[in-house]
Amino acid sequence: MPQQVILSNNCTNNIQTRIHKHRSQTERSSNHGGFYNRPFLESYEETPMLVAVLTYMGYGVLTVFGYLRDFLRHWKIEKCHIAREREEQKDFVPLYQDFENFYTRNLYMRIRDNWNRPICSVPGAKMDLMERVSHDYNWTFEHTGRVVKDVINLGSYNYLGFAENTGVCADAAAEVAMTYGVGLASTRQEIGNLDKHEEMEKLVAEFLGVESAMVFGMGFATNSMNIPALSGKGCLILSDELNHASLVLGARLSCSTVRVFKHNNMQSLEKLLREAIVHGQPRTHRPWKKILIVVEGIYSMEGSIVRLPEIVALKKRYRAYLYLDEAHSIGALGRRGRGVVDYFGLDPGDVDVLMGTFTKSFGAAGGYIAGRKELIDFLRSNSHSAVYATSMSPPVVEQIITSMKCIMGEDGTTIGSDRVRQLEENTVYFRKKLREMGFIIYGNNDSPVVPMMLYMPAKIGAFGREMLKRNIGVVVVGFPATPIIESRARFCISAAHSKDMLDRVSLFLIRIDLDGS
Repeated sequence: MPQQVILSNNCTNNIQTRIHKHRSQTERSSNHGGFYNRPFLESYEETPMLVAVLTYMGYGVLTVFGYLRDFLRHWKIEKCHIAREREEQKDFVPLYQDFENFYTRNLYMRIRDNWNRPICSVPGAKMDLMERVSHDYNWTFEHTGRVVKDVINLGSYNYLGFAENTGVCADAAAEVAMTYGVGLASTRQEIGNLDKHEEMEKLVAEFLGVESAMVFGMGFATNSMNIPALSGKGCLILSDELNHASLVLGARLSCSTVRVFKHNNMQSLEKLLREAIVHGQPRTHRPWKKILIVVEGIYSMEGSIVRLPEIVALKKRYRAYLYLDEAHSIGALGRRGRGVVDYFGLDPGDVDVLMGTFTKSFGAAGGYIAGRKELIDFLRSNSHSAVYATSMSPPVVEQIITSMKCIMGEDGTTIGSDRVRQLEENTVYFRKKLREMGFIIYGNNDSPVVPMMLYMPAKIGAFGREMLKRNIGVVVVGFPATPIIESRARFCISAAHSKDMLDRVSLFLIRIDLDGS
């Protein structure tokens, strides 16, 4: 059984400590202290020693064969598909180091067919895939002209099922496209600011329960371009070790000092906070201009939920600022679909910077920053993403407005609340199903991101291919996106999935497991 750990109010243990114990020995709940008003259950298991050894051996064998193939390519015994410097440039300083692509050409290429599969339909509960084949071991692909119909979609972040081509959201977006067109060809600060943009920003602020909000056309840039505007030299950023690449890039671009704490580990975070207060900046020991704690709501590779109540308590105690990325949690968590703040029943004002994206639960594109009016007014003038980026497309804006109104119930229906409730039920049902079948899954019981451990590199490609043969589309993930011995399949549950779909997936999973695939 995977380790079951209930993180209660006084629990400060590191959830990454994975000890293989029986469920009855490790499942406990104590809710005194005021941090949590409900059990906070997360599941992890230490990689078995035999599996770890076999996994390392598998990568070792692949590495040895990789060097052998590179030797054959060098002597032109094997055909070389690798991008190389031209012969006449051999005396130049190399544009890139050939060794850096060793993993890509010798390991990734073997299973490349599991990624970048082109779809030709709406990415709803089911989707259509264009069939493709490779005649040169995944270096290039050719489309056969055949379409694989009705593939169960467990890869898209379509948590509330709003990525659809029928219904009130699609109709509203189509109507706005006829009125405003598709593109604005200008920035918000010039002539690209529509009444729809203003309406959307007011709605986002109301939805989140804060004073003000502003939107951006790209979710990744919302993080990478706004963190440098909020933090700079003389500032300290405390970042969770599993933060998304957009947060990492934003922290690096800010020129702030960055220190990393262990994932969801309050002891590690508090230690860094204490050291920052006591010692100050390096060499000068002056106080930091500001300390910014950067975390996510749901971590998309672990399926874990941030321990927000404890982080809020720490940030108040040490007078730090909190930047919360709700890309995966907004719409997908909380009784009202307001994200991780709603999930824990906290005051939105306790989070200094609320960030989220519209690419997942809202079935659209772009992101937002929300908080106090002074914060948003500052970003409107100082954020590169606000000053230089092209305005968000009007149909996308309308998709966000309509779907958000559905979640809030302002459309006069219960569509939104029903989907929030259905997502929660589907998540609990699917996680329970996998656990009962003996699969090792990670993350929080309420997280719609469900990582299932595969471990060995050979299983990454085999699992993705076998699932597709059974008309099930999944995402498989391996090193370097995960630790080398923790390759996994990642299921993203949607409110659009029916119980029959989830049961069918579970049935095929157990068949694949029994077949030894």
